[in-house]
Amino acid sequence: MAHATNGKRIAIVTGSASGLGRELAVRLTERGWFVAGVDFDAERQATLVDELTADSYRAFVGDVSDEAFVKASVAEIAGLGHIDLLINNAGQPSFKVPTAYEGADVDRCLKGLKGMILWSVETLKADGETDLKIANVMSTAATRGNANESVYCAAKWGEKGYTQSLKAAYKGSSVKIVGVYPGGIDTDFYRDSHDYVSEEKQHTFMDPGELADVILFNLVNDANLTVSDILIERNYR
Repeated sequence: MAHATNGKRIAIVTGSASGLGRELAVRLTERGWFVAGVDFDAERQATLVDELTADSYRAFVGDVSDEAFVKASVAEIAGLGHIDLLINNAGQPSFKVPTAYEGADVDRCLKGLKGMILWSVETLKADGETDLKIANVMSTAATRGNANESVYCAAKWGEKGYTQSLKAAYKGSSVKIVGVYPGGIDTDFYRDSHDYVSEEKQHTFMDPGELADVILFNLVNDANLTVSDILIERNYR
C-alpha cells in the first residue's frame, strides 16, 4: 500500500484530463498528493500520464456516470490506501434557448449529477465514512437561473441540493462536504457553444490555473477549519 503511493495522501479528481480538473490534478500532485484522475478522454489521459510520475497520478478512463466503472475504480483506488479527498468536477454543458432542448441534452447534463452521486456514495462506503473531504464543483448556475441555460441550471441546482443534503447528513462528523461555485472559466468547456459564448468573450473568463490555486488554497490546508462553500466570480471587463 505504502509502495503504491509512497505514503502520499490520496485524492480522486473526476474530469481530470482537461480544463479545471486537469489544473486541480496537476496542482495536487505538486503539493505531494497521489491523484486518481477520472476522465472519458483516453488520449488526454495518456498525455497527462506522460507528464506526471507513476507515484503521483493514475488514470482511470471511463464514463463517470457508469455505475460498474465507478464501483470498480473506487475499489482499486481504496486498495492503495485511505481516500482523503474526492473532487467531483466532471460535467458537460448545454446552452440553448428553452425550446431547443431535447432529451439528449437533458441526459448529457444529468451525467454530472449522476456521477457526483455515484462517486460520493462509493467513496463514502470505501472510507467507512471517516476522515474524508468531498468537494463538489458546480457553477454559479447552481445559484441562479440563467437565460438559455435552463437544463444546465436544472442539473446544477440538483447538484447543489445533493451537496446540501450531504452536509446535513454528515454535520458534526469527520466527513466534510464543500460546495464549489465558479463563474465562467476560459477552457474548452464552451467549444461546442460558440454561438452562445464567443471565443473572444471566453478569453475574458477566469484562468483555470489561477482558479485551481484559489480553490485548493481554501480546500487543502492544515488549518483546523473547513471552508464549506467557495463562490468565485470572474472579474467583468
